[in-house]
Amino acid sequence: MPSPLIQSAINVSEGRSLEVIAAIVESAAETAGVTVADWSADADHNRMVVTLLGSPGAVARGAVAVAREAVKRIDLRHHAGAHPRLGAVDVIPLVPLRDVTVEECARVSREIARTLGSELELPVYLYEASAQPGRLLSLPDIRRGGFEGLFATPLTGLRAPDEGPAAPHPTAGAVVVGARTPLVAYNVNLDSPDAAVAKRIAARVRAERDSNPALAGVRALGLPLPSRGIAQVSLNLTMPDRTPLPGVFDFVRRAAADSGSEVRESEVIGLIPAASLGSEPPERILWSDYRESRILDYWMERL
Repeated sequence: MPSPLIQSAINVSEGRSLEVIAAIVESAAETAGVTVADWSADADHNRMVVTLLGSPGAVARGAVAVAREAVKRIDLRHHAGAHPRLGAVDVIPLVPLRDVTVEECARVSREIARTLGSELELPVYLYEASAQPGRLLSLPDIRRGGFEGLFATPLTGLRAPDEGPAAPHPTAGAVVVGARTPLVAYNVNLDSPDAAVAKRIAARVRAERDSNPALAGVRALGLPLPSRGIAQVSLNLTMPDRTPLPGVFDFVRRAAADSGSEVRESEVIGLIPAASLGSEPPERILWSDYRESRILDYWMERL
């Protein structure tokens, strides 16, 4: 019989040091019961994402192992990148896939939070389904101000962590942990180096997402990618069952054309369900690094 299965696409604030990236991936891969289904790193974002699959207990152990390695090796006082970040291990989401509820994932997330708070002395913020009543729910709200903001004012009131010390870790900041429904992380790269164009497109996405069904629940940022000489529209699809990638891609492509730019390619971070392609081939959205193992259904059939 198939066993309970969850996913965690852990975001870590390192995308440049091959040694650190390898050590973090290895820490997850060496955890019994964990399958590292995918990992990627980006030097401009200075960020990596490692996607774990396994039972709730195994993924929890893998997440703690990744956090230990990140805290040991990453010093955010000397970190810069295009992507917002709050901590060395920045976000640990838990997503139910099979025979597990969101509530069960929330319980596991609280266990992870207690471990990270006590063992690694990290302030831990619970988000989405794990958040307590009266607390901030969304990742952008919790992460506002970033690592540097943790040191600007006392961690009290809504800024007080749910677990761990009420002061930031000096080099690793804080971490956000929680259970949530599926999310698709998606980037559309432009042929222009002008980040202002990407920012205008992202602003259009945010302005129209409440009225345009193709953009329902889509979060967007415009970012520069100087090492590649291009700009990027970085998107999170928080309702992927309602927003297939081709519709989002088409909106960005039209908005880019309105600004005199073109889309060069798009990237998926982590895994997506086959349904996110909307019955279209990956070439339809210029998915540059597509492979079959990036489709969640591939793993669901094997685990």
